[in-house]
Amino acid sequence: MTDETTTAPEAASEEQAPAPKFAVQRIYVKDLSFETPQGAEAFQKQWTPKVNQDLSTKTNKIAEGVYEVALRITVTVKDEEETIYLIEVDQAGLFTVEGLEGGQLAQVLNVTCPSMLLPYARETIDSTLTKGSFPPLMIPPINFEALFASAVQQAAAKQEAAAAPESSTH
Repeated sequence: MTDETTTAPEAASEEQAPAPKFAVQRIYVKDLSFETPQGAEAFQKQWTPKVNQDLSTKTNKIAEGVYEVALRITVTVKDEEETIYLIEVDQAGLFTVEGLEGGQLAQVLNVTCPSMLLPYARETIDSTLTKGSFPPLMIPPINFEALFASAVQQAAAKQEAAAAPESSTH
């Protein structure tokens, strides 16, 4: 009888999904671009900068349970219509994510991973600008959870809008 009880829990645990696993394998700069179209002229005049910041993420499945997540931040600083500088960094990471499916996996890849990459991207931007002889630019904190929730909401609204005309024509 004892043998049966010890064997049953072992068999049950083998059938259960493995425990979720998350690990950072590597964080690296995938791409970096820095342009100062005005060259030395940018340092010869007073300017009132207007900063525009764009943000995006891209995910690629590299192998089973291994994902590359790249956070792209593009910062364009202009004075009037003239570009003073443009910097774009793709800060990437290789992440092991196992035991998660669907919404949970999407949450980790679109919230957790970019949140981990942001400090590295901020430092790369700051360091590059300093080396370019420009004042440091502090990229503000980014709430990836709110961005992800908004994207999910917009996708759901798009689906509803696409489904609505079909149902009204029948």
